[in-house]
Amino acid sequence: MKLKAGKTGPGQWFGPLKFYRSSLAIAVPVMLQQLIQSMVSLIDNFMVSGLGDVAMSGVNVAGQVLFVFMVFINTICMSGGIFMTQFFGAGDRQGMGQAFRFKLLMGLAAFVPYALVCLAFPRPVLSLMLLGNTQADLILDEGVRYIRIMFWMGLPMTLSVSIASSMRDMGQVRIPLVITVIATVTNTLFNWLLIYGNLGFPRLGVRGAALATVIARGMEFLIFLWVYLRRKPEFLVRVRELLRIDWKLFRDILRKSAMMLLCEMVWVLSETVTTALYNGRGGADVVSGMSAGFAIANLYFMAFGGIYSATGVILGRTLGEGNLEKARREKTWLLSGSAVFGFIMTLFGLATTFLVPLVFGRLSESAIGICRSMVILMAFFMPVWVYANAQQAVARSGGDTAMGAWVDAALTLLVMLPLVLILARFTDVGPVILYCSVKVVDLLKVVLFHLWLKRERWLRNLAGKNPPEGSGKSERA
Repeated sequence: MKLKAGKTGPGQWFGPLKFYRSSLAIAVPVMLQQLIQSMVSLIDNFMVSGLGDVAMSGVNVAGQVLFVFMVFINTICMSGGIFMTQFFGAGDRQGMGQAFRFKLLMGLAAFVPYALVCLAFPRPVLSLMLLGNTQADLILDEGVRYIRIMFWMGLPMTLSVSIASSMRDMGQVRIPLVITVIATVTNTLFNWLLIYGNLGFPRLGVRGAALATVIARGMEFLIFLWVYLRRKPEFLVRVRELLRIDWKLFRDILRKSAMMLLCEMVWVLSETVTTALYNGRGGADVVSGMSAGFAIANLYFMAFGGIYSATGVILGRTLGEGNLEKARREKTWLLSGSAVFGFIMTLFGLATTFLVPLVFGRLSESAIGICRSMVILMAFFMPVWVYANAQQAVARSGGDTAMGAWVDAALTLLVMLPLVLILARFTDVGPVILYCSVKVVDLLKVVLFHLWLKRERWLRNLAGKNPPEGSGKSERA
């Protein structure tokens, strides 16, 4: 059967099983790594929840600052990863080293504002998340204690994510998974020791949870550094060579990352504003209930990272090889597979509701009810969110970062944020209904992404390698 450029023949919506096995070989370790990290968060929340609604609320309000910082670091690494995967496909070690330099230097720059918030302005910043909350002062006391210690995990986490993401860009997903397991066990152990003072350790409460995270992140970095120096990956950059920058390429990556950062920071802004509005719909029960719901939902949110990584690595490698027709077919197969996978994750998400009373049974009845409703609601949104993540990964694999900036950010700023502000100002709906009302906008986002991708602005070879003969012509399936 012949395939014409831009067309997919009947029966070609799904690829062969071999293709999906190779996709899962990349996606599953990434999802397992994120699942383990989510389990750490869930264990943290479980242990802190024993201290009551106020303590758990303080930890999760402070966690919003960490969330913003992590999104920033991950976006920088995704930006460098666009080029990393294509240089890897082209066999260009020098280009890979330049992409890694970008991740390191921009990540270190991002650490500066994080440090300022943690050390200099924690209470004023955290108070913005609790406007209208009836127990704001008590929650802020706990949040400030937590975030001052969490400052110390910023730098090792930045370096670890830069190395781990670069390994995943090359399809090396097992080592980051193993290291994450080690860090998870470490975090869990020190949570048990330091939050409640077991085995003679001091009982530190929320400060113990923060110290456990810092210890685990420090160990994680040391192991990644050992792997980096021992294995000498293709993107290896020695310290004395760190500032040997190809400024033209650096500007190209920065230009792409600017669009991605705009998209992600608008999303972070929307999440921060909406979270602040949810928190203002009651007291500590609302804050702890909503955060508990997200802690459980993170167990099935692991699908996003797996889909994104598999799509980016597979298409980035094919585009780097210059085989555009093959990339076009793989794009269709990946999107179709992600649609099916999204419905599977809905079932998995609904199954996690049994964890609510087991993990958060020590919270108030009101908080438990909010948590259960959020878990169910977010499970039903999974098909939409998984598919949208795959669409974003397709666009970014070829350097089309404009889709996220113009479609995603525009919808967020012009539709979603005004809608949630109006609902919060003129209605008394609860936090769960408020969340559902604004997330319906994501259905429109999927449609607009589909129309944008049909223009095929993503179908580009950024590594500059000549395409193999016949790759742009019709091929036999």
